[in-house]
Amino acid sequence: MTTIREIMSTTLLTVEATTSLSDAAAQMDGRHVGAALVLTGDHVSGILTERDVLRAVATGPVEGTNVAAWMTREPETIDPDTTTASAASIMIHGGFRHLPVVEDGKPVGIVSIRDLMRVVLDDEAPRGV
Repeated sequence: MTTIREIMSTTLLTVEATTSLSDAAAQMDGRHVGAALVLTGDHVSGILTERDVLRAVATGPVEGTNVAAWMTREPETIDPDTTTASAASIMIHGGFRHLPVVEDGKPVGIVSIRDLMRVVLDDEAPRGV
């Protein structure tokens, strides 16, 4: 059974809650990622996703707005030894596309729905072709 540890991204984009929304969005775009973890010290206090940025922009100008105003606070997290099936269930039932991975209280990775789909597609690929 595949675990999250095997597929998670360990190159994390992290920002502070006081980071401007525009700066966080630019960092997300520059790194080609759909989410940034918001840290308070070593603790994941939030997650800012492309959906959050889209909602913010839809309300009007975002100059002077910081990440704290739009992030999801205290997001659900998973352990790196969680199975991919369990993570997929959490994401589907929770309606989100990114899950922070935390070990011993500290962020060690992030997994996206795209990462999970790669596992499914790899499992379904024809063998020996």
